[in-house]
Amino acid sequence: MTEIQARLNDIKGQGLYRRTRLVSGPQGPNVVLDGRPVLLLCSNNYLGLADHERVQGAAAEAAMRWGVGAGSSRLVSGTMTIHSRLEQKLALFKGTESALLFGSGYLANLGVVDALARAGEVVFSDELNHASIIDGCRLSRAEVFVYAHNDMEHLAWGLAQAGPRAALIVTESVFSMDGDVAPLEEISELAQRHDARVVVDEAHATGCLGEGGRGAVAAAGLEGEIDVVVGTLGKALGSYGAFVASDAETTKLLTNTARSFIFSTAPPPPAIAGAMAALDVLLEQPRRVDRLQANAEVLRGELAREGFDVSGSSTQIVPLIVGDASTAMRVCEAALELGVFAQAIRPPTVPDGTSRLRLAVMSTHTKDELRDAARVLGRAALQAGFRPATAMPVAAAHEVSHGDAQAYALFDAEAPDTMPVTIRRASRAA
Repeated sequence: MTEIQARLNDIKGQGLYRRTRLVSGPQGPNVVLDGRPVLLLCSNNYLGLADHERVQGAAAEAAMRWGVGAGSSRLVSGTMTIHSRLEQKLALFKGTESALLFGSGYLANLGVVDALARAGEVVFSDELNHASIIDGCRLSRAEVFVYAHNDMEHLAWGLAQAGPRAALIVTESVFSMDGDVAPLEEISELAQRHDARVVVDEAHATGCLGEGGRGAVAAAGLEGEIDVVVGTLGKALGSYGAFVASDAETTKLLTNTARSFIFSTAPPPPAIAGAMAALDVLLEQPRRVDRLQANAEVLRGELAREGFDVSGSSTQIVPLIVGDASTAMRVCEAALELGVFAQAIRPPTVPDGTSRLRLAVMSTHTKDELRDAARVLGRAALQAGFRPATAMPVAAAHEVSHGDAQAYALFDAEAPDTMPVTIRRASRAA
């Protein structure tokens, strides 16, 4: 047996083995998955724009007009007219002076954190932040304080301990695996008090929250007060790529220092044109956002009737916490047999002991589809030997997985994504 096969066997033994599943045809609320028609309940195509005819048409036209690829990095010859146009539209949409396109949300977060935090400074990161933020923290060489999820008392304590070294607070606005929203007003107040910058990743909020889908920052009335907003083109806007919205000075800094911007080929023109068309559709049809949230409310209500604890979610992302990784996979497969695809999410994407089905609603789902899906998930859970009413509440699951939330912690390059390595423990009252 080779070393690689041994590692694969170990992954399988832990219930963590992964494989790709083949979707035939365009993304939508109903797809053909591995040759079987299913209701899709785990796609980030929140507004159903990935296969919208205007978005498709704009991408096709852009391929004929500007070509399929940009051919170079942005700082060589890869910045094209269409990139500049979308950056202007996104800045206007987000209420900032400027915006800068990146190849993906992962690249954007890597570049932003690395550019804005330096050795000797301290970055403050929510313990449930996305892997791209975690890796950005690691690359920055700054010290990293991991504060307990959405715990503002813990964040305030950490900022006080860091003193003048406090440089950056970074958080998701809508957390991708839990569907809850960061307390952005309190984060902004703490940042101002301690003279730290704030980066908010709006990947799962852009197009989904706030008036006209402008995001959680706008919904909190904080436009112009958050230093950097990261957004994606690959979720609600139905395309691919990402952007960073900020003041012009920060954009210039990122252009000159963000390695993931400098050393990556520019996003392809068809994807940029598709995102621009999707943004236009969103601006013209803001009720898509209302339908999305109404659908999420329907699904949460029906799941609660099936006995699932959905109290932690307030957005279009609804986690069904199962706990054990193998059990989560059994529930996933049982639901798939009944015609609903809701992918199981396991460590290291989520903390140990909190494996789950991560449900994602689209505005293009019908309410009847969502009601039926909730009943299917209830049946699938029972078939898999899991009683929904016994699920561990989200908050308690985090406490069990992360232990002492009063740790002053630094990310270890070899550590799992959700588990920081403690380098010092101290009471907040110390």
